[in-house]
Order: sequence, then structure tokens, then C-alpha cells
Amino acid sequence: MVEKKEVPSATYERILAEIRQFRDTARDFSALQEFSVSLIAERLPHYNWVGFYMLDPHDSSVLVLGPFRGAPTEHVRIPVTEGICGAAVAQGETVIVDDVAADPRYLSCSIETRSEIVVPIRVHGKIVGEIDIDSHDLKAFGTEDRSFLETCAGLFGEFAERAPSK
Repeated sequence: MVEKKEVPSATYERILAEIRQFRDTARDFSALQEFSVSLIAERLPHYNWVGFYMLDPHDSSVLVLGPFRGAPTEHVRIPVTEGICGAAVAQGETVIVDDVAADPRYLSCSIETRSEIVVPIRVHGKIVGEIDIDSHDLKAFGTEDRSFLETCAGLFGEFAERAPSK
């Protein structure tokens, strides 16, 4: 087992500050997503796959892959009844899986993935999508990761609430 290296709290805070700064001038939600996945993947090396799944606006029973960084995935559409991503929507809360091999809900994307965290994004209190992170390390996500990603999800939701509807 590869042991997770501790990430200094200041690293999470710097990333959040940069996301907030970009959010204040972002032209649209997609731009904010692209910026965020790039920044997070670059700064947090134990985050081996960083991406968004958003509920399909025409079929809220399906999550659709959005911007991501990491290995390509065949899971571009995931029913909310399947996988860890579906579980986060169904439960309405963050899901952390320390060992994906031991969780029957896991939809295998990469044989290298060992752990996963999925955090719902809410707009006006309703889940609209999620940020999904995979790691090649077992037990890669602790309380600081959870807090950091839940704060990110809150920033994304706030941006979407203020963005003009299409």
C-alpha cells in the first residue's frame, strides 16, 4: 500500500483562493469547471482523476461527464442508480470509499484507482451534479480532503445560482 503524503492545509487554502478569484470573473460555469479541474489535478498529486458529472438537464436520472483531468473513462453517462457517483446523488451527501475493490457499487474506470471521493454540488438546495476524485492510493481522502472538496462544491453551486439561466 502506498501511504498518502499529508498535504499542508495552506495548499488547500491557496487552491480555494484561486478558484474564488477565477469564479469572480469566469464567463460561464464550464470555464469555472475547466479552470478548477486543471488547478486541482496540478496541485494535488494524489488526486489522479478529477472531474465533474452533472445531471442531464433533460433526464435527471443520468449523470453526464463534464470537464475532467486524468485517464479517459468509458463512463460518460452514469444512471444515478449506479456507482459511487450515483450513490452520492441518491444519498445527497459526500461519499468516500477507502478501497474501491471492496465496494460493490464501484464502476471500474481504471485498474489503478484504489479510492474515490464524490461530493454533490447543489444549486438552490437541489443537487445538480458532483465533483468526483479518484486516487491510485488506498485511503487517500481524509477529513481535510472532504472539507476542501465540499467547500469547492459550495463555490460551484454559488456560481451557478448567480449565473443567468439559458
